[in-house]
Amino acid sequence: MKSNASPGHDPAPTRESEPDGQRDQHSGLSLADRRWNPGRPRKVHAGRAPDTSRTKSSAASASPSELITPRLLNLRAAANYLGVSPWTIRDLESRGVLKRVTVPLPGGAELRKLLFDKQELDRLIDVWKA
Repeated sequence: MKSNASPGHDPAPTRESEPDGQRDQHSGLSLADRRWNPGRPRKVHAGRAPDTSRTKSSAASASPSELITPRLLNLRAAANYLGVSPWTIRDLESRGVLKRVTVPLPGGAELRKLLFDKQELDRLIDVWKA
């Protein structure tokens, strides 16, 4: 293998027109030569507000059906609503403290998804407050 580098010659390209402040002190690369990882999100720097010019407000872009809040909550949403673990919701349901909404299916079966009424969760909160 033949090397074209002469002794004392720096193989890394340099830019003579760059001021000293334009070079990265750790890698020696100019800031223009540095590349960001394309899959990594850029960090928000302190003192700068995030750019929200490209995002629309959810109320302005939402259709009327999206503005309706659901009355029935699944297991995770019910746990978030009460501020407890999903396992706590399961325990409350198995002990009969919290009633599950059963959705009948054709053939006499029931929907297996655990659904809870938001009003039932509010009632439980009122009982806990007393």
